[in-house]
Amino acid sequence: MVQFRFLGILMAVAIRTKKPLDLHLAPWVWKQLCCMPLSGADLEEVDLLTYRTLQGILHLENSGITADNFHVMIPLDSFMAHSADGRLVPVVPRGQNISLTFSNRTEYVERALDYRLHEMDSQVDAVREGMSTIIPVPLLSLLTAQQLEQLVCGLPEVSVEMLRKLVRYRDITESHQLIRWFWQSLKEFTNEERVLFLRFVSGRSRLPSNPADISQKFQIIKVDRVRSEFLAAKSSDSDL
Repeated sequence: MVQFRFLGILMAVAIRTKKPLDLHLAPWVWKQLCCMPLSGADLEEVDLLTYRTLQGILHLENSGITADNFHVMIPLDSFMAHSADGRLVPVVPRGQNISLTFSNRTEYVERALDYRLHEMDSQVDAVREGMSTIIPVPLLSLLTAQQLEQLVCGLPEVSVEMLRKLVRYRDITESHQLIRWFWQSLKEFTNEERVLFLRFVSGRSRLPSNPADISQKFQIIKVDRVRSEFLAAKSSDSDL
């Protein structure tokens, strides 16, 4: 829990300083941080097998499964389900002692779905607690999950168009042939290669969603050495 709280502090610092983090969290985590309700579609997005299993138990129309052969066809006999880490756990108190039958399968599916969607509530609460030390957490409810993720993580794609907004030229103009070759080369890069370039010139691997939040730009400088021309990239603060 201490580590989850520390993660919340890091996420809040990323928002406050506008220095995005390269985080990959399940979509429903962002929804929970914004206090948005969860649904079966959220489980389907991260655990398709479990979701389809629950839906298969619930909707038995035209399946040939009846109350008489339910226990033969459904390989579950109590209110137990697999957790996110693969453990078989009760979805209600003493669920291991409650028999799963044809008649109570709807209640089982509802309880199993609720368990899976909220089994990490305490961890999410710890993250929010950490965030609350830096930013006013109640305001997160005004954001969508996508907006919060962009505030914390920035943009996953490093586009050439965005990089063009972050550059300054020194002793060379944008129309120079070397500059045209430079931008053409970046266009041919994969996104992973552009991330490496961004890390080289700025020390970061993500860009904020709003270019106005980027205070540090990199410079392209023409340097003449032994009748040859070179391009040097540097940040506004120090040479790289």
